[in-house]
Amino acid sequence: MGKYRVCVYAICKNESQFAARWMESMAEADGIYVLDTGSTDGTPGLLRSLGAIVEEAAITPWRFDAARNRSLELVPSEADICVCTDLDEVFTPGWRAALEAAWGKGVSRLRYKYVWSFTPEGKEDVVFYGDKIHARQGYAWVHPVHEVLRPEGHEISALAEGVQLTHHPDPAKSRAQYLPLLELAVAEKDADGTADILQRMLDGADTIGDFCRSPLYGHLSL
Repeated sequence: MGKYRVCVYAICKNESQFAARWMESMAEADGIYVLDTGSTDGTPGLLRSLGAIVEEAAITPWRFDAARNRSLELVPSEADICVCTDLDEVFTPGWRAALEAAWGKGVSRLRYKYVWSFTPEGKEDVVFYGDKIHARQGYAWVHPVHEVLRPEGHEISALAEGVQLTHHPDPAKSRAQYLPLLELAVAEKDADGTADILQRMLDGADTIGDFCRSPLYGHLSL
């Protein structure tokens, strides 16, 4: 399709309501790879029928970084560019061409506009730069929750003008498992400073709802 082999990868569980929309949005890629971690609503079959390559596996004990790394392993080693998204996210059409235009010599990671939330009136609210487009080799996910993509060595990043990913979450989805994982992430005390941010969020949150409303939550969700 283009001068690079571009592959999308994701993790999911019980997200059949998003499957068709997500597959349509990701269709500009050369391959779509999904790790399903235990759906009971038919998500794996639906994704396969739409062209995705799906592996089903339980991650025990559950950690988001372990699931992300397992899903990345599904991407062929000869891929040039990996694009990590979630099923409740949608790219603006034309993202593939914009991505390739930004992928210059030596670049191993791209930043792009990420719309994390909207106002009740439908206007963009919380917006950041996402950074989950990366080279196939030299990267791994870390942290049990609010996982981040860590380079194994030196990296060169660039801004992909024209690439926009938009978040459309299910407001009814439970995030009750996040707090124990946050406590674990803080206990691991990683060197990148994320644990300190998570501790500040935990200190100010009496409930998971309070935590999810934290201004830092959107930043770490990237």
